[in-house]
Amino acid sequence: MNKSEIKKGTFHAGFSYFLWGLLPIYWKLIDQVSAFEILANRIFWSFIFMVLVLLLTRKWRLFTQTLKGFAQNKKQLYALAIASLLISINWFVYIWAVNSGHMLEASFGYYINPLVSVLLGMIVLKEKLSIAQYISFGLATIGVLIISISHGKFPWIAISLALSFGLYGLAKKLINVESAVGLTLETLVVAPIAAIYMCFLFINGTNSFLSASAVTDLLLVGAGAATAVPLLYFAKGAQKIPLSLLGFLQYIAPTLTLILGVFVYKEHFSKTQLLSFIFIWSALTIYSLSKTKLFPQRGLNIQKEKLNG
Repeated sequence: MNKSEIKKGTFHAGFSYFLWGLLPIYWKLIDQVSAFEILANRIFWSFIFMVLVLLLTRKWRLFTQTLKGFAQNKKQLYALAIASLLISINWFVYIWAVNSGHMLEASFGYYINPLVSVLLGMIVLKEKLSIAQYISFGLATIGVLIISISHGKFPWIAISLALSFGLYGLAKKLINVESAVGLTLETLVVAPIAAIYMCFLFINGTNSFLSASAVTDLLLVGAGAATAVPLLYFAKGAQKIPLSLLGFLQYIAPTLTLILGVFVYKEHFSKTQLLSFIFIWSALTIYSLSKTKLFPQRGLNIQKEKLNG
């Protein structure tokens, strides 16, 4: 892989995380609309947008072939349905959190998401961890406990976001299809439910879409592109750069969300929250370094020793 390709890949992946980090601004522009209606529009218009993308990029035949394959492979079909449900839950919780003044906890969720994904890999896929990664989990756990005890309640927003996205990634490992086709399939599964809910709102006269303002309508329709564009950039970037570099870049999004929450939307950031975040940031630093050559891969060494008898 040449330097030019890595440079392009870094830009594409970094730009995708930059867009994801700024996405709360978009949801704040339509915070007068209920989270359920925003979610329904996001799903429906994402599907329409992705169909157009497939047609323009001449991937429609690949989409239909993949769809036929899913009809014959029940395991992948179930994984697709689960992935669609999980990403819908993730989108809803995130939209609700941002528009309800819980942006900091949302960013907290995406900071701990990589660690949750590794934990799921360890439990479900029986993957081995290094000593550095175990230390990361210990520090992250302390961070979660600090914020839980100080608030007097479990940080369900952060954990819901981290778990839903982590489990979504796990389900995606069973699907393993081209990214644009995958997103189209995922939105296809839940698009009928979204359309039915939108019709229900129209019938009851409680809809915001086509009844509030032209700006709101455009923003709701644009939610499809706002969802799909970062993912497409991510897919282009992820193919061209090392996984370790991608791991560092992914913290751009929650960092931007944290900055927006504190400095733009004036959410309260207490000393206790800062202490909790310090533990999380320390855990992420150690975890990220454990994926590079700076840390010895002790877990892998132990596994090799066992295999060598």
